[in-house]
Amino acid sequence: MEDWFQHLLTQLALPQYGLSTVFIVALVSATLLPLGSEPAVFGLVKLNPELFWPAILVATIGNTIGGAITWWMGYGAERAYERVTHDPGAAHPRALRWLERFGARACLLSWLPLVGDPLCAVAGWLRLPLWPCVLYMAIGKFIRYLIMTAGLLWFFPGNWQNLS
Repeated sequence: MEDWFQHLLTQLALPQYGLSTVFIVALVSATLLPLGSEPAVFGLVKLNPELFWPAILVATIGNTIGGAITWWMGYGAERAYERVTHDPGAAHPRALRWLERFGARACLLSWLPLVGDPLCAVAGWLRLPLWPCVLYMAIGKFIRYLIMTAGLLWFFPGNWQNLS
């Protein structure tokens, strides 16, 4: 079993698979599914240090697209809710006023654990403008991947390829 797992990790770490794996994991983790993409980014960069910037950029793009998908999910949920209730004002309780006040800039916080992905959905629910939301999501997510990956590499230096 350990050999199979090592073989799988080796295959996923290959540059031709690693970046696509990081993209998919980052995209899925930005939806409402509970999945973290930082270990995938860190593992790929640890095994292939020359892929630091490509991995950061691919993860940012995948995570941002996932955030945009979540925005659309929120938008669709709000439209469905309006059709069912026939009262468009009922979908805006006081707790959402903070998000309405900050608008698309609130999506800068989409990188936060636990609240970041639902924040994208609520932005769609409130019909905040998609492209400014996507821009702020991308900025926040890029900074997160850059800091998290660089920090993990700083805390865990050394060569992991020789751990057999």
